[in-house]
Amino acid sequence: MMKHSWLPGSILLIATIVAGSEYAKSHSKQLAIDREIAAYKASLPADTVWRGWNKYQIPRGTEHGELIWYGAQLIENTSKYLGPEGTVRRITNGMNCQHCHLAGGTIPFGNNFGKVAATYPQFRARNNGVQSIYDRINDCLERSLNGSAMDSSTREMQAINAYIRWLGEDLPKGTVRGGTRLAKLPYLKRPASPAAGQRVYSANCQRCHGANGEGQFNADASGYTYPPVWGPHSFNDGAGLHRLGNMAGFVRNNMPHGVDYHQPLLTVEEAWDVAAFINSQPRPHKDQRADWHDIEKKPVDYPFGPYVDSFTEEQHKYGPFGPIEIAREVWKANHHTSK
Repeated sequence: MMKHSWLPGSILLIATIVAGSEYAKSHSKQLAIDREIAAYKASLPADTVWRGWNKYQIPRGTEHGELIWYGAQLIENTSKYLGPEGTVRRITNGMNCQHCHLAGGTIPFGNNFGKVAATYPQFRARNNGVQSIYDRINDCLERSLNGSAMDSSTREMQAINAYIRWLGEDLPKGTVRGGTRLAKLPYLKRPASPAAGQRVYSANCQRCHGANGEGQFNADASGYTYPPVWGPHSFNDGAGLHRLGNMAGFVRNNMPHGVDYHQPLLTVEEAWDVAAFINSQPRPHKDQRADWHDIEKKPVDYPFGPYVDSFTEEQHKYGPFGPIEIAREVWKANHHTSK
């Protein structure tokens, strides 16, 4: 009887000891794994890119706070206020500013506004002079939104300016944080291929931007959920994204929708090629004869001559860009030495 009475208790005790031992081993193993992960993370370079405030952090309730909020709405829903059926003005093509300046201009490598307040006014060679933030906004209205400029005294311009300044209010003057420029991808050793890019577009971009680049309207057709990437309602050929390097850097780190710079989906070659395909399609033309008075300062991927070098417009549009850069350096050395 006694033997039977202590046996279950002994078994339970042994089982408890074994379980405790296994738990201790498991816990110890998990701690070791956690230490390895922590050591790995510590070995990685610090992620110091700029990220913008969420629009819901705007300090509403004051007159200036409401102006900032209105600026955020104008960036997010430009078409509603300034598009072809705009409630305030009808001066743009129906795209929204945040189609190019993602998430209200707050995304790293997403053509954001992170350095604008800290670096403007600044000299811009394309415009042959010093630009204010207002000038820069009008540049986007006239080029990326293929529209008309607004006077800086309008409430809309004041609001966009206030929003951009609010996003950058913590950055000291002259500060340029990481991720506030479009990524510069390594050059290909060949020209970018529109034909290869068409295949990339069909597989990755067409579902949102349409087979003919026409984009997709939102539910009430008051604007675009996904913007047109060519055609009469897209950006014109004076926009920054009509330069192949800018488009490739933008696409690589942000497209298809939902991708970010941590885990790009497209390869570098695919990004260049799809950029070449998109920028080969028809779009509105802007008279750019007043741009780039100093042609020495034209970027190597600027697709319209004249140039200081002897390369064709086609090579300046599609590359390869490496030989152009080398020739530019030689030209600059000879030109500046002879002065």
